[in-house]
Amino acid sequence: MPLPQAEALTFRKSSYSNPNNCVEVADIPGASAIRDTKRRTDGHLPFPTNEWAAFLTTLTR
Repeated sequence: MPLPQAEALTFRKSSYSNPNNCVEVADIPGASAIRDTKRRTDGHLPFPTNEWAAFLTTLTR
């Protein structure tokens, strides 16, 4: 899967997150891009939409 450059993505983070220790997520076609807010320049990891949704569902159980 070709990754879009971070500059082209709109990342967001939860209002429930700790300001100093969280991740951000951006929507890309068919996937979600995840990055560490403390190390934004290190890039991002893509997760297929269904895998990201399954991960979030597991967290809310």
